[in-house]
Amino acid sequence: MSAYEQPPLDLGAVCQRWKNRRHSWRPTSEGGFDPARYRVREMPKHLVHTAQAFVRAHHYSASWPAVRFAYALIDTAPPGSSLVGVLTLGIPTQVAVLTSVFGRLTPYEESLELNRLVLHDEVPANAETWLQARAFRLAAARGVRGIVAHSDPEPRTCLTSDGPELIFPGHYGTIYQAKGMDYLGKTRPRRLTMLPDGSVLHDRAMSKVRNGERGRGGVERRLVALGARPREEGEPGRAWLEEALQAVGARVVSHGGNHRYAAYIGPRTGRRLTATSYPYPKADQGGAA
Repeated sequence: MSAYEQPPLDLGAVCQRWKNRRHSWRPTSEGGFDPARYRVREMPKHLVHTAQAFVRAHHYSASWPAVRFAYALIDTAPPGSSLVGVLTLGIPTQVAVLTSVFGRLTPYEESLELNRLVLHDEVPANAETWLQARAFRLAAARGVRGIVAHSDPEPRTCLTSDGPELIFPGHYGTIYQAKGMDYLGKTRPRRLTMLPDGSVLHDRAMSKVRNGERGRGGVERRLVALGARPREEGEPGRAWLEEALQAVGARVVSHGGNHRYAAYIGPRTGRRLTATSYPYPKADQGGAA
């Protein structure tokens, strides 16, 4: 099976890869991943923009979250080293995402969210667990002791001239299960504002425009790029945003919630999660691998 064919029924037997925000599949049976060929490095602050550009170009969300540490998967094969994957640890939208799981760890310092993991489609199967293990080891050396991760089981589509196109089939967190992370159930259902390119315009981003807050410029440029007219000088943000969302064809959809995982990393402490653990979700419960 090539990387771009439909996956087999056993979705646990394939790995997801990305290129230009479109997913593909690598069967785990193909092997071919040579750890000696790859390196995992923490991106220094002056090079984080490289990881950011990679994530924006290839991850289905086309967005860069609040990141504290970015780890690069480097292919060292000749003719030169190249960036082929990124894993980021950062700050979730609410502190309770961390404190409800790791009661004694200092949020944003000792506990973080795994908020992006994307590998280019040229990377052989079975690389993601290798990348995650080494990234966690580097994070633990920085004092991080707890990680929360989420997997989105809801498919994403974008609108093209030929109609809707699937860009993300959803997944239930096979990689987190493979690493033995605890499954904590699903987050609460919510409503999302979806843009025609398949990305989400979060409530916080919209509030920046409505209230004239710092950072609104990036949100406005994003909507203009999708077809909205530029906001005029002094024009109220609330009225412009309402018009812009209608102009680009934004839609509000119901989302059933993400799957949630967590684990302690670093030295063994014997600590237990303060949240309840449940059996792992499987493919027939919604989502791909």
